[in-house]
Amino acid sequence: MDIEQIRTFLSVAANGSFQEAANRLYLTQSTVSNRIQRLEAYLRVPLFVRNRSGAHLTQQGRRFLGHAKSLLLTLEQAQHDIGLPSRFRASITVGARIALWEEILPYWIGEVRKQSPDVSIRCNIGFEEDLMRGLIEGNIDIGLMYTPQHSPGLVVEHLFDETLVLLATDCDKTWPGDDYVYVDWGPDFYAQHSNYYPDLESPAQVVNIGWLGIQLIISNGGSCYLPIRMSKSFIQAKKLHLVPGSPQFKLPAYVVFSRDSDSEVQRQVLGNLRDLVKKGLQQDWNPEV
Repeated sequence: MDIEQIRTFLSVAANGSFQEAANRLYLTQSTVSNRIQRLEAYLRVPLFVRNRSGAHLTQQGRRFLGHAKSLLLTLEQAQHDIGLPSRFRASITVGARIALWEEILPYWIGEVRKQSPDVSIRCNIGFEEDLMRGLIEGNIDIGLMYTPQHSPGLVVEHLFDETLVLLATDCDKTWPGDDYVYVDWGPDFYAQHSNYYPDLESPAQVVNIGWLGIQLIISNGGSCYLPIRMSKSFIQAKKLHLVPGSPQFKLPAYVVFSRDSDSEVQRQVLGNLRDLVKKGLQQDWNPEV
């Protein structure tokens, strides 16, 4: 079994067709078929049912799907680490919620690059479930998120609290309205939001990332809750406005990493992150506007 067989398997599974997978991978259909046959021979089970309508995963194929995704990620990470140019002494992979990549983490990564230009950094975006899986499986070294799960072998460390504020394109409109966009910031936010607005009906619009909430209300009008640090530029440009009298909610942000890691680079990078918070940059992320 090799990485190209796994890539081919995932492509066939995603496209439901050997021919479409061949087109996507710029291969011949016979090459795709050969790779799948060799993979099936290695695993000693059929992975696909082939018929005129395409290719569909067998029960064994569905079981292998999750393993294949993990294997591909692990192999690609290994290739990245082993294949580092000589000018790099080490590599590290950081995964985080997309909202935390807004301003905060790019600044942190910039500081790491200044202090350790001989360290290669891989940056990923994901939700808590994906980030925790990556940390547990060792594909991610450091994860930053809002609602981490506690797992043996992982350290969950509180970093700072986001300040979520209600912003709208038109503050003269009665709130809440049909154009309110509920951003799913996780169970902590849901609990606070529900306690303050117990009679609020289910919103017509629900999104899972703040960036999408911003796009929707700026394009169509409306309101949503966002971290104040993400909102300052929109407020200053008068595209968004704080809703007078609306409550602010706290959303803790955490860093998660392996308890048993003896990586000097990881300790250094985590130290840089803690220093960033300790120096008061958190106040810049939650500015007065």
